[in-house]
Amino acid sequence: MSVKILHAADFHLDSPFEALSPEMAAVRRREQRGLLDRIAGLCEDEHVQLVLLSGDLLDSAASYYETQEILASAFSKISAEIFISPGNHDYYCPKSPYAYVKFPQNVHIFTSPLISCFNLPQLGCRVWGAGFNDQYSRPLLNGFSVPDGSMLDIMVLHGDTAGDAYNPIREAEIAKSGLDYLALGHIHTFSGFKQAGKTVYAYPGCPEGRGFDETGDKGVILGTVSKTGCDLGFIPTAGRIYKILTVDLTGAHDPAAAVSAALPQSTERDLARLILTGEFGGTLDLKAIRDAFSGRFFHLAVQDRTTPPRDIWQGIGDDTLRGIFLRNMKEKYDSAGEAAKSTVLLAVRYGLAALVNAEEYGA
Repeated sequence: MSVKILHAADFHLDSPFEALSPEMAAVRRREQRGLLDRIAGLCEDEHVQLVLLSGDLLDSAASYYETQEILASAFSKISAEIFISPGNHDYYCPKSPYAYVKFPQNVHIFTSPLISCFNLPQLGCRVWGAGFNDQYSRPLLNGFSVPDGSMLDIMVLHGDTAGDAYNPIREAEIAKSGLDYLALGHIHTFSGFKQAGKTVYAYPGCPEGRGFDETGDKGVILGTVSKTGCDLGFIPTAGRIYKILTVDLTGAHDPAAAVSAALPQSTERDLARLILTGEFGGTLDLKAIRDAFSGRFFHLAVQDRTTPPRDIWQGIGDDTLRGIFLRNMKEKYDSAGEAAKSTVLLAVRYGLAALVNAEEYGA
């Protein structure tokens, strides 16, 4: 007895993308909607039987009419049964789209904070769930356990295993539930697959990043759930990836050349935050750097976190381990050829950093 599932959460459709220009924000919202069709295609290609959407599908209890139409259209392209657990952003209320949009018959929405169940005898499966009715919720899983183990028991739920405000879920409660799989939403990073008692549980994270607090690959969970275990994997779905890139300008004479040498290839679809660090004594023109490299990204922001250079030989006369190290390295520097001096200086910086770390940890 097993079922093929796709588990996704935290789409946050119609996010404002406030850090982007209005034009770029509009592009990102369109791309978010396009993600729905890609996931619908994945469901059909992989012969998925259950789609589990664990809340915050929408960024708020309201949404654009166009988004509602596209959402209903995407659901109509999926032959699997679809289960939605409204979260703290898209909570169920009389004015929410979940209350008035005409979704296909295969869409099932948990409209109450009380756990309820849909029986699917054709799959030998029960799907349990509950939903938020406002921005906060009481502990939804507290005290729940499946009535018997005769069927495959799956739950879709929005909540926080590490917090207290948004439906706190404790590992002990998961273990007592007797579920075969708990499909969670609310955390925007893939959690990996965990187990409490017999219950496997996971957060898929968001399927598409929306800011620099959501960097790296984003996606969904796909695979099979059975009474004997789960065979599940993470599938990347993000069309664009947010990246934070750091370039050390220590010793650099040409900041643009240092940035160019450090940037990765094939970044045209990425949104990047470039952070300039290290010791730099010149004047940084952040706008010029951004203008020079913005064509290599969909969006580029540049931040200056450099510090003024200090005398690297400061303390050379001290009767300390640092002083001994500096005197030895100064001899090497003075005797080195011009081509090798930069290598010696780099070794000095690494050595000083190691000494600082050793002092911090009492070595």
